[in-house]
Amino acid sequence: MKIYFRILRYAPKVVSQLTKFFLYSVLAVIFNAIYLGLTMPMLEVLFEQPTSEPARSAPAFSLSTNYFIELFQYHFNSIITERGKVDALFFVCITIVVFVFLSNIFRYMERMTASRMKVDIVKNMRVQIFDKVSRMHIGFFNDQRKGDLISRFTNDVSEVETAVVNGLKSVFKEPITLIVFIIMLFMISVKLTLFTLIVLPLTGGIISEIIRRLKRKAKLSQEAMGRIVNILDEAFSGMRVINAFNARNFILRKIDDETTFHRRVNLSISRKNELASPLSEFLGVIVVAVILYYGGQLVLAGDQELKPAVFITYLAIYANMIQPAKSFSNGITSLQKGTISAQRIFDVIDQEPLIKDKPNAKPIDEFSRDIVFRNVSFAYDKEFVLNNINLTITKGKSIALVGPSGGGKSTLADLIPRFYDPTEGEVLIDGVSLRDCTIESLRKQMGVVTQESILFNDSIFNNIAFGMENVSEDAVIDAAKVAHAHEFIIQMENGYLTTIGERGSKLSGGQRQRLSIARAVLKNPPILILDEATSALDSESERLVQDALNSLMKNRTSIIIAHRLSTIQHADEIVVIQQGQIIQRGRHDILLEDEGLYKKLIEIQKF
Repeated sequence: MKIYFRILRYAPKVVSQLTKFFLYSVLAVIFNAIYLGLTMPMLEVLFEQPTSEPARSAPAFSLSTNYFIELFQYHFNSIITERGKVDALFFVCITIVVFVFLSNIFRYMERMTASRMKVDIVKNMRVQIFDKVSRMHIGFFNDQRKGDLISRFTNDVSEVETAVVNGLKSVFKEPITLIVFIIMLFMISVKLTLFTLIVLPLTGGIISEIIRRLKRKAKLSQEAMGRIVNILDEAFSGMRVINAFNARNFILRKIDDETTFHRRVNLSISRKNELASPLSEFLGVIVVAVILYYGGQLVLAGDQELKPAVFITYLAIYANMIQPAKSFSNGITSLQKGTISAQRIFDVIDQEPLIKDKPNAKPIDEFSRDIVFRNVSFAYDKEFVLNNINLTITKGKSIALVGPSGGGKSTLADLIPRFYDPTEGEVLIDGVSLRDCTIESLRKQMGVVTQESILFNDSIFNNIAFGMENVSEDAVIDAAKVAHAHEFIIQMENGYLTTIGERGSKLSGGQRQRLSIARAVLKNPPILILDEATSALDSESERLVQDALNSLMKNRTSIIIAHRLSTIQHADEIVVIQQGQIIQRGRHDILLEDEGLYKKLIEIQKF
């Protein structure tokens, strides 16, 4: 129940909402119970004489159950005496209609309160999941399966949505109903109700065992669904490779294995879930039969407390307890699935991001001097990929990072926007450690163009203006012109409003890359990080974009990662990195005079 109450805290004004739900539920149950209780005087009119003589005056007002019973009895007996049984019967029927109407009005209000809480909880929970995941460091996404995260956002939240309503019914409403009915049963016959309460635990014990077994299966089902979504996401993204390597049957077998396991687990869950309802109903009927036999004996023996009309009313009230008891058991089983899903969600929400602002972190208003790497080492796990890096990047200078793949170039660049923090040493901007700066203000100073063009299934305009507000059309067009993208954009069907498909699938690789560069141009940051920014371009596009980048980098601090060494020959300084260490540094012409790794790489590319 601790997890369930944590779920409820996602509803705004949860105490007020629960109070209203509780109040509406109590009133609905009370009016429902009253109308059931009115069957007894109706039966007395039809089959017997009134149970008491008409009172000479109405009872004195008091806030007690007896007052309302006596008040009804006063009017009821008065009508019988003055007008006859037919009018008394009409009075009872009208009263029943009024109380049923009131009961249903409050039931509607109760359900609307529950629905309002449900939709608010689902919305707020999904927002917090994304908010927390988006704050995680880049390495988090390397460790997590994307499909499993999507499954938690969709399937698990849907299970929680179902559990909220069922939980409110099983935790709040149905217990109220059962308590009110049990009180009524005690008011009718203490002896028979005590006998009933001795028999009832049999039902509860069996149902609780089913619930216990259901909980473990629910967790397996949700984990399996996460793996299925992950396989589907990878398959749809890599369909070109799957078809090229004739791997469709391989992927199909993976899908079949996971869906078979998911089917088996869900079938087991359904078997237990569906068993709970008929079993509880069957056990309830057994209890009714026992009560009917025991109570019938009391009636036949002439028990003064249990007359025929009273006994029939007792049975009617008890029969109306079976459905709430059944709903209670069903709600508890559904609640178990919901709490398992909620736990999977909270496992993500409760993770603390490794990269976060310090309590006293200060914003950076501008970049004015330099970026300094001071004795920086970094390891993803245990093996260091950067070792004791010391490097100063002065404002306005362009620094090129070159070297063999896996040497640590991209990792070094990732430390600047704090995608990671150094394992040892520190990185400073204008003499201030990056850990002492707010992440948002730090990243506002930077524009990043990666080797893989990250675009979204939206218009070209929105992809260029991504993350920026109140951007004018002229500004977007100017940025596209700088990136040499304007020419191909205006030739498209809807120009800048053309939707480019998932991950820019409707564009060529060079076109996608030029849009990414246009995005960086529009942001106009003082620091540029270009990670293989021209790698996806053909020779002509590369020349055009390189010219644009050269003009863009003027008077800006640029960190360029490149394997095509022809693109970085005009950099102010070239840093050669191998196995996590800086082994050479200097301008292009100076490094060519040295018989080092840089000259070998140049000669290989010339060849």
